[in-house]
Amino acid sequence: MIGLGTIINTIGIIAGGIAGHFFGRYLSDRHQDTLNTTCGVSVLFIGIAGAMEGMMKVEGASLSGGRSMFVVICLALGALIGESVNIEGWFERFGEWLKIKTGNAKDKDFVNGFVTASLTVCIGAMAIVGAIQDGILGDYSILAIKTILDLIIIMVMTCSMGKGCVFSAIPVFVFEGSITLLSRFIKPIMTETALANLSLIGSILIFCVGLNLVWGKKVRVANLLPAIVIAVIAAFTPWNF
Repeated sequence: MIGLGTIINTIGIIAGGIAGHFFGRYLSDRHQDTLNTTCGVSVLFIGIAGAMEGMMKVEGASLSGGRSMFVVICLALGALIGESVNIEGWFERFGEWLKIKTGNAKDKDFVNGFVTASLTVCIGAMAIVGAIQDGILGDYSILAIKTILDLIIIMVMTCSMGKGCVFSAIPVFVFEGSITLLSRFIKPIMTETALANLSLIGSILIFCVGLNLVWGKKVRVANLLPAIVIAVIAAFTPWNF
């Protein structure tokens, strides 16, 4: 069944959120604060690992780095576009609407939990590649693996940041579902180089999410999302260095 991967991923996020909500009720503020920091550190290292994989390479017996200029250009252009459009504002307004419609108007952490969790589970190559594979071949194996990871991440996030994290299932369903439906048109664009670029920039954005979790909101990550699109476009231009 085409689209089953998106449904499984969405259900997994909801299950993780529900489990985190009920488990989190038994944790003190001190436990929740430490858990939030722990989750942030974990996300930081997930982002670092992905970024290093894209920037570092083995040459003989030594390890060398590169693509620094590519990263700077993608992030700088992405930031300019994202800040002009204010994508973060869209996320926050939708989060505020959800907060009111779901009866959580008094939950001061709802919007932050929703935005942070949404960015964590939406950014990355697994969501795109998995959705394309599901749409063309009906193979949801990649999204099934992602579901396990997302379930754990959202469960931990919900324990520390509240039930706003559960509603990250909505953007995941829309994002992956749209890619699945458009998979035959998107697949030719997702070349090996394009996926490598996407993974590199996506990992850096995931690192920024972890940064916000550990030290408070320092980076408007949603406003950097256009950098991913620029990274993919760069794969078809001479300046993909």
